[in-house]
Amino acid sequence: MRIGVLALQGDVREHLRSLAAAGAEAGEVRTPAQLEGLDGLVIPGGESTTLGKLLAKVSLDRAIAGFAQQGRGIFGTCAGLILMAQSINGSRQPRLGLMDVEVDRNAYGRQVQSFEAELEMPALGTQAFAGVFIRAPRIAAVGPGVEVLAEFGGHPVLVREGALLAAAFHPELSDDPRLHRYFLSLVAGEWTAEGSPAGVSRKAPRGA
Repeated sequence: MRIGVLALQGDVREHLRSLAAAGAEAGEVRTPAQLEGLDGLVIPGGESTTLGKLLAKVSLDRAIAGFAQQGRGIFGTCAGLILMAQSINGSRQPRLGLMDVEVDRNAYGRQVQSFEAELEMPALGTQAFAGVFIRAPRIAAVGPGVEVLAEFGGHPVLVREGALLAAAFHPELSDDPRLHRYFLSLVAGEWTAEGSPAGVSRKAPRGA
């Protein structure tokens, strides 16, 4: 399975390492042509406004939208989540708008307020996942077709819509490949509209 990592900003090397540990063949993506032949794409963290402008500058925004329309899997983390959201509160910044979610930027504090939290993820099994939050966005609301796979402080922090996956935290910094492995299962089509193969996660109503 071939997975690309958007290599314009962020923890590109760490995602490549996590994907390799999960069993994927991973490479960097900087141009629309490099999406060809890929089974999935990871959009890492960084500065979401800058990333959005860079995507538009090289026409990767349109290419990624087409990639998603083909049913390919996309995994956005931190800034990647912001770019994938349809609605960003208080911002008109460029975005991909792929997922029916609403987000608040930097809602968990500044860089110096970064933290790690143990997250329960039934789709990954009984062992908690160490979520690393760095200037993390908050998912304020999700649409009816979006599954909530993990929560923190009463808010979703990991969501799925079809083959699209998005996290408010940085799984690539956890040294735990399970979430990247789960993404590979989505890319492979090992899921249904009702739930994931490893467990059923509840849906949160929009505006919750």
